[in-house]
Amino acid sequence: MSAKLLVENVSKVFGGPDRRVTALENTDFSVAESEFITILGPSGCGKSTILKIIAGLEETSSGRVELDGREIHGPGKDRGMVFQSYTLFPWLTVAENIEFGLDVAGRPKEERRDIAAHYIAKIGLKGFEKAYPAQLSGGMKQRVAIARALANDPQVLLMDEPFGALDAQTRAVMQELLLSVWEESHKTILFVTHDVDEAVFMGDTVYVMTARPGRIKARIAVPLPRPRSYDIKVSDVFLGIKKEILGLIREESWKAANSLELMGGGRDEEV
Repeated sequence: MSAKLLVENVSKVFGGPDRRVTALENTDFSVAESEFITILGPSGCGKSTILKIIAGLEETSSGRVELDGREIHGPGKDRGMVFQSYTLFPWLTVAENIEFGLDVAGRPKEERRDIAAHYIAKIGLKGFEKAYPAQLSGGMKQRVAIARALANDPQVLLMDEPFGALDAQTRAVMQELLLSVWEESHKTILFVTHDVDEAVFMGDTVYVMTARPGRIKARIAVPLPRPRSYDIKVSDVFLGIKKEILGLIREESWKAANSLELMGGGRDEEV
C-alpha cells in the first residue's frame, strides 16, 4: 500500500531562550492507507506532540508532515482527534454532540440525524440520544467522543490515550468496540498509549519511541490475524511481541531516569 501519511525529519522545540525543551528530534515514519498504528514510549517522549502536529494543532520546528502528498499547515476536516479527556459540550445531548461538526459544516438536518443515529447504534448508546454528558459514565462519554470524530468522516483518526482514564473492564470493552468500528470503516488510525498490551492488541504496527528527545526507536509489525479476540493475548506470538517491546521501553525509561537524575531532578512533563 502506498503511504497515506508521511512524517519526515520532524523536530519540535518548546520554550524560549531561557529554557528550551526538545520534545522531538529527527522523527521519521510513514502510515499506509487504512493502517492501524499504535505509538508507545516513556513519559515525556513526545507521543502527544506528534499527534498534535499531525492534527495541525502544533507547528514543527523543522521537518514536514504530509497527508496524501499535501503538507499539513493547520487543522483540517481530513483529520479527527480524540483526547483522553472527553471534550464533550456539556450543554448538548449525545445526538447533538455527534452532530456538532456536521452542523458547522452546513450538512442538512435530516442527513445529520441519520449519521448520528448510525453511530449511536454502532457504539451501543441507542436510547441515550437525548442524554447529557453529566448523565453518562466515563466509557459512555468516550464512545460519544469517538462517534463525533467518526461522524465527520476524517481520512485519519488521531487518538491520544483515549482509554487512559477508564477502569480495566471498561477499557477492554472500548478496545473491542473500537476494533469493530475500524473493521467496518478501515480508517487510518494513529493511537497513542502507555499500555503495551493495548498497543499490540490494537495495532497493525507498533512504533516504540526513545526517551526525550523523542525519535522512532523501533518499528514492530504485529502479524496477528484480524478480527482479534482477547484470547489472542495468551498466544506465543502476542507474548513474544510484548516481551520485545517491554525490553525496548525499559531501556528507554532507564535512560530518561538517569538523564533526569544528572540534571538534578525535576518534573518530566508529558509532551
